[in-house]
Amino acid sequence: MDHILVAKNVTKTYGNSTALRNISLQIPKNSIYGLLGPNGAGKTTFIRIINQITHQDSGEIMLNGEPLAQKHIASIGYLPEERGLYKGMKVGEQALYLAQLKGLSKNEAKIRLKYWFDRLDIGDWWDKKIQELSKGMAQKIQFIVTVLHEPKLLIFDEPFSGFDPINANIIKDEILQLKENGTSIIFSTHRMESVEELCEYIALIHKSEKILDGKLSDIKKAYKNNVFNVGLQVEKDAKELMQSITQKFNVLSSEIDVVEHQLNFKVQLSTSQTGNVLSELSKMANINRFEETIPSANDIFIQTVNNKDNGK
Repeated sequence: MDHILVAKNVTKTYGNSTALRNISLQIPKNSIYGLLGPNGAGKTTFIRIINQITHQDSGEIMLNGEPLAQKHIASIGYLPEERGLYKGMKVGEQALYLAQLKGLSKNEAKIRLKYWFDRLDIGDWWDKKIQELSKGMAQKIQFIVTVLHEPKLLIFDEPFSGFDPINANIIKDEILQLKENGTSIIFSTHRMESVEELCEYIALIHKSEKILDGKLSDIKKAYKNNVFNVGLQVEKDAKELMQSITQKFNVLSSEIDVVEHQLNFKVQLSTSQTGNVLSELSKMANINRFEETIPSANDIFIQTVNNKDNGK
């Protein structure tokens, strides 16, 4: 597999504080890679090192097979969590200025800006001052400036901050389209629903260390714990049926749907039970629903961090 970025044993300290400890990551090309972790875990430090805002104390980072160097800044687009637009400048004036800082000529910048302003339906913002824009509106401008020079690697740090659901969905679709067009993306967020929707790979950093990484679908499979959601048709006394079930299985939760005449429950099965559970349940009632519970990214995040804190 080709990788856009490879980090090997990256360590960064600030005085007596260790921000990153031996972080090694491999970020595949043409992927959306979720960089996750609690506040203060070290994610922002890692992103700042990639952008060469600061430098690691030890370890190495390769970008497209070459040691990360100053020349690679032009190949990277970075949308930080803390935005920084000049409030007194007009939108078009500032966008042109920032585009030229990215190496675009004024004419090329105008062409690309028109494309993006039309695409995001903000053409009439050109002569507005930044201070007239809402946070979400300003976010759109910064998103455009971040992607305008068509970098090989994009880094988004909480890109949906300030957006209403409609505009968040618009930007989400643009991110997916950028990926389809061949861009590699590092995506840092605390919104686990966004991770589910966008990320194919993830890494979880906690207390300066990587504690989990890989393909999200593989990680989910590894975290499965034989928990199933079951719905049984209730023909008689639901409580009596539930008692019979709890005598045979480890029931985690249950409820009775009186409208649908259905007993719904969550059960955790042992390895020996998985083979005959359907046969056993069908003797008790008609089975309306039987599905394995796949842990969410949020479940995995919480479980892995808690296990690390508890020394597991």
